[in-house]
Amino acid sequence: MAGLCSTLATAHAQDIAPYGALPSKSQVEWQDMEYYMFIHLGPNTFTDNEWGHGDEDPKVFNPSQLDARQWARTAKLAGMKAIIITAKHHDGFCLWPSKYSTHTVRESAWKDGKGDILKELSAACKEYGLKFGVYLSPWDRNHPAYGTPEYNQVFSNTLNEVLSSYGPVFEQWFDGANGEGPNGKKPVYDWPLFHSTVYKNQPNAVIFSDVGPGCRWVGNEDGIAGTTSWSTLNVTGFSPGKGAPPQSVLNEGNMNGEKWVPSECDVSIRPGWFYSPSTNDKVKSVQQLLDIYYGSVGRNGNMLLNVPVDRRGLIYSADSTRLMEFRRMREESFKTNLALKAKVTATETRKGNTHVNVRNLIDGKNDTYWATPDNALQGTITLTFPKAVTFNRLVMQEYIPLGQRVKAFSVEVLEKGAFKEVTTATTIGHKRILSFPDVTTTQVRVKILDALACPVISEVQLYKAPGLLAVPVINRNKNGDVSITCSSPDPELHYTLDGREPTFKSPRYTGLIPLPKGGVIRAKSFLEKGKVASTTTTVSYDIAPAKWKVIYTDDQAAGADPERAIDGNPNSFWMTNYQPDASKYPHEIQIDMNESLTLKGFVYTPRHQTVRSGTIYGYEFYVSEDGENWGQPVAHGNFANIANNPVTQTIKFNIPAKGRFIRLVATTPANENEHWASVAELGVITK
Repeated sequence: MAGLCSTLATAHAQDIAPYGALPSKSQVEWQDMEYYMFIHLGPNTFTDNEWGHGDEDPKVFNPSQLDARQWARTAKLAGMKAIIITAKHHDGFCLWPSKYSTHTVRESAWKDGKGDILKELSAACKEYGLKFGVYLSPWDRNHPAYGTPEYNQVFSNTLNEVLSSYGPVFEQWFDGANGEGPNGKKPVYDWPLFHSTVYKNQPNAVIFSDVGPGCRWVGNEDGIAGTTSWSTLNVTGFSPGKGAPPQSVLNEGNMNGEKWVPSECDVSIRPGWFYSPSTNDKVKSVQQLLDIYYGSVGRNGNMLLNVPVDRRGLIYSADSTRLMEFRRMREESFKTNLALKAKVTATETRKGNTHVNVRNLIDGKNDTYWATPDNALQGTITLTFPKAVTFNRLVMQEYIPLGQRVKAFSVEVLEKGAFKEVTTATTIGHKRILSFPDVTTTQVRVKILDALACPVISEVQLYKAPGLLAVPVINRNKNGDVSITCSSPDPELHYTLDGREPTFKSPRYTGLIPLPKGGVIRAKSFLEKGKVASTTTTVSYDIAPAKWKVIYTDDQAAGADPERAIDGNPNSFWMTNYQPDASKYPHEIQIDMNESLTLKGFVYTPRHQTVRSGTIYGYEFYVSEDGENWGQPVAHGNFANIANNPVTQTIKFNIPAKGRFIRLVATTPANENEHWASVAELGVITK
């Protein structure tokens, strides 16, 4: 009898025909997870590199206090549902004793070569009720077979080894990077072989890459999906890496795309992906994490937050503290669903299907739904309250097992006897969260304006999220004068220059602070005589470019003043002329610092605003006493991963160099089709 009831229920549900590409059961469960942890760990943790070269001595890897249970406990307390670990990054170093590599934990100093991080982490995830996932880069800068025909089988064997040895794997993360190996060659990856190896061992795993097939890269490493965000994607003719669709397509998906490949929004809690002591004071603020949450989970994606393990093998205190603050703010923001107090009605409700009920919209379950008839692509949902409520967040969810349908909707509130539009949006998908200023009303109207097929909506929720005191923004001009601002109304700003944490008793900011020779400045915002405080902003400065002058550039673009590269303003930039082909590379800029300094390194800030154009990848940096005899570069190489993560690059010299003149030569662009170079800021390290 139970089986018969189940069959009848399924038959009723199928009165609504599925539309378009549909998610698998694993994909539905994956989207329900919403938020989980990425962990980058390897030799790069100890060498301060983002991309290792594969020639690092494995003995450098020695996280002597490593505790995977601490990672899992932190993730659990942060409200995360899983951990994905970089089991093998581009340098080829394996966090388990692989029999297919000689560059592993077995050759490291950690546990005298007898350790296995995957074993410890999978056990810790199981203990704390978390799912376990693995990142395995097919690029291998260490393995001698990389770039040869037999390498694909080597990588398949490596995959098989991991996926058959550590229990259930919920997600297999594939990086599409394809660079030169130790033999200077690049292979053609056999993706069908790799996928079949995954599914043979882990049939329920969701495979991540630029084009899935389980989930896709969102097109940036900021953790932000498009304001329009389809879970469907056209994948025919595309492949991971350079063969992927344009980043704008990955960001938004394709309406009526041929496959269900939802977006995963990866971002690091720090500027880089691997731990660096220099970023201990650069952990993202609660407000930044909230903005990312609304831009990922709130736009039909999942949020994959990287929390790099430090050199001890532990999650650093500043990172874990911020994770707990972030969880508290999320819980406070979504604690009380005001829609539960409403009477809910709707136009165009579908008849004859017992599963369709307008009350399902406010039952807190995403596996129940309301729907319109087949021929109705519009409909209005109205929430009526016995007395006025105040809210600033709206959550909408579609019943995605039947497909993603809604193309546009609006939100209106009753004000002085008439409905007033509060906001509009496009797609919904698994979840859409809209934020807006506080509104107070007795009636809320959600209007489905357009859809690909009859809308099937599972949830409408309203919340009143608390305000958050904005963190201070610290800037320094070319002369070395520091300013502190805050977007929150009327805060008191207090700061320190001695490395201590600012308190309400610290010096109050009242005007520009001269800091021409550099130093560390920390600042906090305060309200209510110090009872309410923001998180701390910390900025480290070196010598200011007050005396500097650009003495040479090539191919200067009209209006792109090269002095913008040294004006102290990272929002301005210098850029060379647009060039039709790569033969116009390299480009360079030369600067007279007007005094001889001993330099320990340099700092390059790429153009990182909405338009990321002219980012430098390959570089050479020179120092000269006379501006004519440059000799060999004091530093050269690549800004690893800068195309996807265009953060400030800090390059330390192997040996300090003394001189009055500096010269940055851009040897290759970060994006192959951009044959020009740009600099937002160029600085030096003297301390």
